[in-house]
Amino acid sequence: MLKRVINIIVLSVVALTANAQELNCTVKVMADAIQGRGADKEVFNTMQNAITEFMNTRKWTTDQYSANEKIDCNILLNITSTLGSVQNGFSATLTIQASRPVYNTSYTSQIVKHVDKEVQFSYNQFSPLEFNDNRVTGNNAFISNLPAVLAYYAYLVIGFDYESFAPKGGTEYFKKAQNIVNNAPEQGKTISGWKAVEGNFNRYWLTDQILNPRFQALRSVWYSMHREALDNMYTEPEKSREVILKSINTLSQLQKENPGAAILQFFFNAKSDEFASVIAQLPEQNRGLYITMLQQIDVPNSQKYNTLRK
Repeated sequence: MLKRVINIIVLSVVALTANAQELNCTVKVMADAIQGRGADKEVFNTMQNAITEFMNTRKWTTDQYSANEKIDCNILLNITSTLGSVQNGFSATLTIQASRPVYNTSYTSQIVKHVDKEVQFSYNQFSPLEFNDNRVTGNNAFISNLPAVLAYYAYLVIGFDYESFAPKGGTEYFKKAQNIVNNAPEQGKTISGWKAVEGNFNRYWLTDQILNPRFQALRSVWYSMHREALDNMYTEPEKSREVILKSINTLSQLQKENPGAAILQFFFNAKSDEFASVIAQLPEQNRGLYITMLQQIDVPNSQKYNTLRK
């Protein structure tokens, strides 16, 4: 059994010799949109290295990880424009993907697949990225915003990873992400993504909803889908598929009670392929009800489910 499970549910004590950090994050910074406008390519290479170091060498939890227990993730920071009024200021889109292994298989299951289009920051080449949970805003809002956004997603990734191994196992890290939201850097309308009034699908709403009791059913589905279904798919395929199919009914009811909820779309961004795969294994005459429900819950992926009718 994976060490994280043992730590979280306190079943036993494991002696570990390694002291690795939690994330194994591959980072890519792209700046094609502003190349040729005086942008120094080396700045973005340095930025890429700084983000990689920040994500992979910082200790995000108090747990001990061995090297093979690190959470695999990928970050693409696509610089879309410069902020003319801010020295060394940029606006960017951040794409983050993370996965966890599935027991008894070589398959990895996506736990996060998300695009954040509201990342504004200032970056001084060769300056390390600094973050303090107790002083999120730092001395300069623009300089502090990039590490704040990165830390937010680090905690979110770790939270969803822990949550997939134990019921409510990610609560501590979701609260750490929410703490960043509550103390986020502010600079008028130039920095966005942290406030409820700025949209319905931003950083504020993701942590607000995952910690809201109204979405307890989603957290239960998250755990059961991973530990009771995917991790048992090799040994008990029929029972595991039934767990996943049953969860569709739960999610359908949740969507009716909370239409347009950000956390539901966040969930399906990562999980739509797995739902589609399970339904594809059903006889064609048994697929219709599940396909219809998924199309109603997960509108952006409606066509993906519709192809399963054929």
